[in-house]
Amino acid sequence: MTKRIPVILDTDLGSDIDDTWALAMLVNSPEVEVKLVTSATGDTIYRTKLIAKYLQATGHGSIPLGIGIHNGETWGADMQGKHRENRLATWVADYDLKQYPGPVHEDGVDALIQTIRQATEPITLLAIAPLTNIREALRRAPDIAPKCHFVGMHGSIRCGYGKKECVPEYNVFFDVEAARAVFSAPWKSMTITPLDTCEFVVLKEGKYARVADSSHPLSRNILEQYRLWANPEEADHLTKSSCLFDTVAVHLTYGTEWLEMEKMRLAITDDGRTVSDPTGAEVNVAIAWKDLPAFEDFLVERLTVTQRHREQV
Repeated sequence: MTKRIPVILDTDLGSDIDDTWALAMLVNSPEVEVKLVTSATGDTIYRTKLIAKYLQATGHGSIPLGIGIHNGETWGADMQGKHRENRLATWVADYDLKQYPGPVHEDGVDALIQTIRQATEPITLLAIAPLTNIREALRRAPDIAPKCHFVGMHGSIRCGYGKKECVPEYNVFFDVEAARAVFSAPWKSMTITPLDTCEFVVLKEGKYARVADSSHPLSRNILEQYRLWANPEEADHLTKSSCLFDTVAVHLTYGTEWLEMEKMRLAITDDGRTVSDPTGAEVNVAIAWKDLPAFEDFLVERLTVTQRHREQV
């Protein structure tokens, strides 16, 4: 029997729908034990409600939650300029956080710090959002970095958003100073999926249909949200997922199968680009795919089949 990896998830679930798919994948991964989920950026109480309702509806309502820092309005549109913010508001309109069975910490950053400090083994800190919460945690408690493996969906190294060049990636340029603080912290290890790999994950045709037709609570609740989030003219006849960026970061918490990994020294520019720099921190980068279709098959299984969680030793 193999010990499960303790994980803290920091997410801005409620903007791009891929965070919901990633959360589903994470809680159904037998390799990990989710110790805490914190909400990041914008209206973090709203985001926490979305997280809480999803976890409760799918049988994971014992996972502790933390309300993160509200630091201004989030980016309210996707890359094509279509408004996305708050489309899921109706899904949680009648949900009260007091309904959530597990603990809800008003100071999510403090909950993150205490979870790391109280752990008897290294925590994997999985960040799929701008890094405002993580920066503040490092400011309050710089001792936490050496106790954590950092995994993130951040950056663009050689391509991104359809361009064959390094571009400013949202989770970095939303809070550049936070990204710099995190990329320079003394983590036990640092691993990222940049746009170079994660922006190519889209479930289509039969793979999407397996999720859409599944009776699994994880899939049913994803599709409820996805239909609300999608453009109204598409909602009733969806045939593929949106880009599922954050699912790659979830996979990196416990494996690198199907990915080409490269060690790089990286730094953050003023405009939010993630560039090679000999003075930068060493980062394990998922730079290309070995077998993207195999990862997609794996993802579909994680979203539609109940996984048997391995016992801790």
